[in-house]
Amino acid sequence: MNDADARLIFAARLIRLFAYGFLSVALFLYLSARGFSDATIGLLLTLTLLGDAGISLWLTTHADRFGRKRTLLVGAALMTFAGIVFALTDNFYVLMFAAIVGVISPSGGEIGPFLSVEQAALSQLLPDTQRTKIFAWYNLVGSFATAFGALGGGGLAQFLLNSRFAALDAYRAVVISYGFFGILLAVLFFSLSPAVETASVVRPSSSNLGLHRSQRIVLQLSALFALDAFAGGFIVQSILAYWFNQKFGLDAGALGAMLFAANVLAGISALSAARLAQKFGLVNTMVFTHLPSNVLLMLVPLMPNVWLAVALLLIRFSISQMDVPTRQSFTMAVVAPDERSAASGITTIARSIGAAFAPALSGQLLAIPALVSAPFFIAGGLKIVYDLVLFQQFRAHRPPEEIPN
Repeated sequence: MNDADARLIFAARLIRLFAYGFLSVALFLYLSARGFSDATIGLLLTLTLLGDAGISLWLTTHADRFGRKRTLLVGAALMTFAGIVFALTDNFYVLMFAAIVGVISPSGGEIGPFLSVEQAALSQLLPDTQRTKIFAWYNLVGSFATAFGALGGGGLAQFLLNSRFAALDAYRAVVISYGFFGILLAVLFFSLSPAVETASVVRPSSSNLGLHRSQRIVLQLSALFALDAFAGGFIVQSILAYWFNQKFGLDAGALGAMLFAANVLAGISALSAARLAQKFGLVNTMVFTHLPSNVLLMLVPLMPNVWLAVALLLIRFSISQMDVPTRQSFTMAVVAPDERSAASGITTIARSIGAAFAPALSGQLLAIPALVSAPFFIAGGLKIVYDLVLFQQFRAHRPPEEIPN
């Protein structure tokens, strides 16, 4: 394994997810302070995810030919562009353009071409037996970075509010900072070596979207991942923060602390996945850790006070991410090496498209007092359906490391 490139990829993951977490606490509140309605903000977040899906699909399906390093640099530039535009204008149409073209994360989670290209590079640089373990650490770094980012973003906003800054200016400072993190990413990506690039291959004439022999399984996985992401889109981190603010009156500082704890627990749960997968298999680990977390999600809005609601949410996060490194590792394992960027990109974009429509619907529900908690029930119910169908369709598929020699 090329240690220098791996360290750069992990450092980029840390900075990027810190930036996403940093923004997630303040984004919905910032747009609300701009004067936009809940429904309009939900629409804007949906456009953000849809635009990301289209651009990232093109970038990731061409990354192995265009160059993985170049693709990552383009992503960093789009992230900087989106942050700066969001900070400078309240014109909805300009924001809409920046949301569609740029890379901005309303959820605190991955967005853009980065994850797909980085995972393809890591899969090339390490043996099959180490893939799930390294992906678990990759996700742990991301979760911890998101956690500290949420704490930092919420803390900065609260500090400025306490210093008598107007709410708009306090939240805008967070958005401006997000754009500068994109510049730091570009510096790191520029230092990657040619070892991250795929070897030149002759693709079959039937190759489609960077795929050839793995088209069917990738499309099946993409459909399921889109359903899971659509469900998760109802309770993205920005919406969670807004719901707790409206339901229980939690301020930006408290929200940052809550999301910090949630993401730390999520990171630890991702790390545990490697050991479970080694013992029970990737698909079993994906399904049987995800099911109970979805039941817990549906119980959060039923709690009578903020302490129980937060406690249940944190318990949910402590097991909710075990399916992430296993899902990513499984996808990389069942496709050919020269299809990895495309396969990861297509499945990731399917998740982005699935998630894109949900915030607009969630925004509509949040605007109706009687339905303010409905996003939790919709998300949990759909995620349970996803788990059951995934198990039924893929329990017989075994990656190379699970096949006896």
